[in-house]
Formats: sequence, C-alpha cells, structure tokens
Amino acid sequence: MKLALIGVGQAGGKIVDKFIEYDKKHGAEIVRGAVAVNTARADLRGLKHIPEDRRLLVGQAEVKGHGVGADNELGAEVIERGLGEIQGALDTVPSHEIDAFLVVAGLGGGTGSGGAPVISKYLKRIYTEPVYGLGILPGSDEGGIYTLNAARSLQTFVREVDNLLLFDNDAWRQTAESVTEGFAAINEEIVQRFGLLFSAGEIQAGNNVAESVVDSSEIINTLAGGGISTLGYAEAAVDEPKRQGLLSRLSSGGNSSVSFDSTDTTNRITSLVRKATLGRLTLPCEVDGTERALLVVAGAGPLLNRKGIERSRKWLEEQTGSMEVRGGDYPRTGSGVVATVVLLAGVTNVPRVKELQQVAVEAKQNRDAIDDEREDNRQNLLGDDNDLESLF
Repeated sequence: MKLALIGVGQAGGKIVDKFIEYDKKHGAEIVRGAVAVNTARADLRGLKHIPEDRRLLVGQAEVKGHGVGADNELGAEVIERGLGEIQGALDTVPSHEIDAFLVVAGLGGGTGSGGAPVISKYLKRIYTEPVYGLGILPGSDEGGIYTLNAARSLQTFVREVDNLLLFDNDAWRQTAESVTEGFAAINEEIVQRFGLLFSAGEIQAGNNVAESVVDSSEIINTLAGGGISTLGYAEAAVDEPKRQGLLSRLSSGGNSSVSFDSTDTTNRITSLVRKATLGRLTLPCEVDGTERALLVVAGAGPLLNRKGIERSRKWLEEQTGSMEVRGGDYPRTGSGVVATVVLLAGVTNVPRVKELQQVAVEAKQNRDAIDDEREDNRQNLLGDDNDLESLF
C-alpha cells in the first residue's frame, strides 16, 4: 500500500520519521511522500529522515516557533491558517501514485490533537484517496489537560477521517522506563505493526508470490465504514528454509517446501493469529462486536500455507461475530520470523475510550470550578464595593 504520511506535532513527526527508517530498512516502499508539521521549531530539528524541505514550521506569527503549550484550540487555529503552506509541501507528493493519506498525531498535546483533525478535513475535501488517522492516546499519568485534549480531539478526529487507528500509551508504557526510552520503544512498536500491515502484498525481489494476496484494496475495504480500529501482532522465531538451486528444485518437482510438515506450519499460523488477536492490541478492546477484520501472515514462503490462514480466518469470524473477515499471506524472506498482524476495524466495545471520556468530563468540570473560585478570590482580594474608580 502506497501512503502519503503527514506527521502533526511532536509525536506525529517522530512516528513518521520512524516509518521512513522502517521503509528504508525493509525495502517496503510504502512511503511515497512524507511531511512533518509543527508549531515548535525544536521538535522539527530532532527529525532525521524527513527531508528538511518537508518539515513545516507554521504559526510563527502567533507562537514564534515555541509551540502552542498544550492548547489544542490554538493548535487547530494555527494549523488552519497554515493550510496553504501544508498544501505547498503536499504538491510535491505524487498523489496519482498513492493509495491513501495517513495523518499521524499524538492526541494529548496541542499541535497534534488540534491540527490533525483540521488537516484530515482539508485532505478529504481536496483529494479522492482515503484519509486515515493514526492517533496516540496519552497515558493516564500524563495529566488531566492531556486527557481532556485527547477526548476532545478523538471526538473530532474520528469524524474527519475514513478510519481512525489508535495506539494507547497507557497499555504500553513500562513502569521502569524513562520518558525518552518509553516513547522510543512505543514508536518502534507502532511502526513494526503498521509497517507490516501496509507493506503486505508488495512483491520484493527474491520472495515468492503470495498464494492469497493481501493488497491495498483489501486494507481499504476493511477500513471502509469509518470508526475506530486496533491492531494485534505476534511473531515466532523460525529457521528459514535455504534457497534451493535449480537441480534441487527439479528433483523435488519444483516444490521447495516438501521438507516442511504441513501440520506444524498450520498450527504455528493458527496459534500466532490467536495470540495476536487475544494478546496486547494497540488499543485494548473486546474483540466481539468488531465490524470487519483482516489478518496477514508473513514469513518465508514454505512456512506459510493456505490451510492455516483459512482456519485462522474462520476462527476470527467466530470471535468477532463478523462475516467480513479477510486474510492472506505475505511471503517475506530474511526476517527469521513468522509474523502475523490482525486488524480489527470498527470496534465498539473499548473501555479505554469510555474511561477517557469520563475522566475528560471530570477534568473539565474541575477546571470550570477552579476558574470560578479564582474569580471569587480575586474579587474578595480587591473588593468591588469600595468607592475607587477603575482607570479605564
């Protein structure tokens, strides 16, 4: 799947930067263009792989390159005024070569949570390609203002994209990690999972052609219908089969996988799909009630088989209650693992989102109460019943 990536804010820029690194490392060729948009100059300087002419500093007149200070209303306003500059950078992206746009942002800060919905709305108005969002939810220990920002952004973002893929920091941060280590590890997890999903179906030199191809249309159809989606991932280390010479292939009738037990490969695939589905998802949720699903199994060709995928797809139908479950294999040599990614689209039973909304409502009520109390204290201090007149 060919993507144009737009990273908004600090987290969005770093993740897009990581996507480009992943693309180069694995030869996935999924990134057809990438732009980072920010209101803070320092955040853009920390990027390594996004070309400098695609790193846009907007809102200099309003915030002087220092960011919007977790004010996502200001972030939305600044990004709105900078849409002309953003379009100028997007004009360099060959839109006729891309399958979709992916707008990436952390939803707790100001620039990303405010700006990502604005950019998504603009893209949907201008382009015919699908526009997806990848939003990062803040951890519950990051503070009330970030939770409030995320809840308000989430409510808006999901309306402005064709589908919103979510990653929950709360489910992935390790307690012993520093902030820098924690976010670096999280970004690695994000890119590993979504990189495998979006690169599925790409034919690379030296790899076999998939028996059951998963291409961009399969992903687009799974994400169609909007809503919120989550991703599961699991892998197992394997001894990859050595490539056979011509004489060996002829003597085995052209079948390079004769030495691999079909039952073992089937069981491995079904086990990995169950682990990916019932294990740690990017956004924890109840699997039942999922509207649509897609599974991809990647690894050396002889280690994949149709029976394992079909059996896994049927199991996934039973677990989700959905009749719209797609699946296929992605032959990929040299990784040393068999990996599976499971996309659950249109999930509805998500305790974390409900919790986020509740905490945000309480945070807003507390903030309103504090504002009222502050005004009362000011009046008590200065008094409003004396004979002094104001200067103006």
